[in-house]
Amino acid sequence: MPDWFKTYVGLEGLADGAFVFESMVIPGLLQTEEYAQALTLGTGFVRPDHAERFVSFRQTRARRLTDDDPLTLHAVIGEAALRLRVNGDETRRAQLAHLATMSELPNVTVQVLRPEDGPHAAGAIGKFVLLDFANVRPIAYTEVLDGAMYVQDPDGVRTYSMVADNLRQVALSPAESRALIRELAGAA
Repeated sequence: MPDWFKTYVGLEGLADGAFVFESMVIPGLLQTEEYAQALTLGTGFVRPDHAERFVSFRQTRARRLTDDDPLTLHAVIGEAALRLRVNGDETRRAQLAHLATMSELPNVTVQVLRPEDGPHAAGAIGKFVLLDFANVRPIAYTEVLDGAMYVQDPDGVRTYSMVADNLRQVALSPAESRALIRELAGAA
């Protein structure tokens, strides 16, 4: 596992809350094991003999959403991620059903961003995460092809926060999002 990702996982483990924007895939903390396995193998960046370890690690991180002191997660997901064909219809259907179930947790909010909802501020930056902590300033995180960028400067973090606010406003409401996810799960 790359050092930049180990740093992120350590920060995520300390965070009280996270805002995640993903346009093309379901965010890692909300993935089923089979979906995560197919994505991991599909990238070509992880050797097949290491894929199971990566997926297991991701599933362990996801338990943070259901433990005694759960992470508060707000995810805005591009509709393309819901429609992405990952390992066939059964995997996609199970992933969407899981996403709908997770969105019912009191600490998890899921919103879907559709193209017809109009322009939004994240178009220029792509996927990112904002991590909130009880006793320290928030941090923004985004991945690049071969690494990651951490934004700690208050002005930079404020910009990411403004983009997150814009995404919350443009995306479907949580209830509308859950209905769309369930509809797509039934059609898969």
